[in-house]
Amino acid sequence: MVHPWHDVIPGIPGSPLPGCFRAVIEIPKGSNNKYELDKPTGLLMLDRVLSSAVYYPANYGFIPQTLAEDDDPLDVLVYSTEEIPPLTLCNARAVGMMTMIDNAQPDHKIIAVLMNDPIYSEFLKASDFPKHIFKMLKRFFEDYKMLERKDVEVDEILPAEAAHAIIEDSLSRYEKTRRTGGMKGL
Repeated sequence: MVHPWHDVIPGIPGSPLPGCFRAVIEIPKGSNNKYELDKPTGLLMLDRVLSSAVYYPANYGFIPQTLAEDDDPLDVLVYSTEEIPPLTLCNARAVGMMTMIDNAQPDHKIIAVLMNDPIYSEFLKASDFPKHIFKMLKRFFEDYKMLERKDVEVDEILPAEAAHAIIEDSLSRYEKTRRTGGMKGL
């Protein structure tokens, strides 16, 4: 069985990393279910049902072969016109980044668009989006964390260049951790 975190190559032939990458979707947009990758098996586990009247405003997943500062794969929100089913691979392009401070740790969220979506593929940077889209995104994370009695700060949306640096850092951290035997579940 293929492990979506460890066995999927993050690069897309003909498109340069870190700007373009493969994403693995865990949660389709519009969902109230919080699925998480079960690191040892590579399957999805239903972590919880959100305890509020909010839903994921974009498809949510991760970039394979990355290791974020929270010891999870790097999170990505993939905007597209349609919801993308869990464990679907898709080609995405980074347009920005949002950072949350969750339990006193940075939790970066790469903001991306589905590369072959006829509408969202035209958005090249976060500033191309209507401002209200990111107001909803910020409010989503603030509300669902608050109702779970967790403190969270959500920063402003940063440009794609900031996302590229975080993706590169997460790819390097994954490679180093895996190479030195520090990756749990392998």
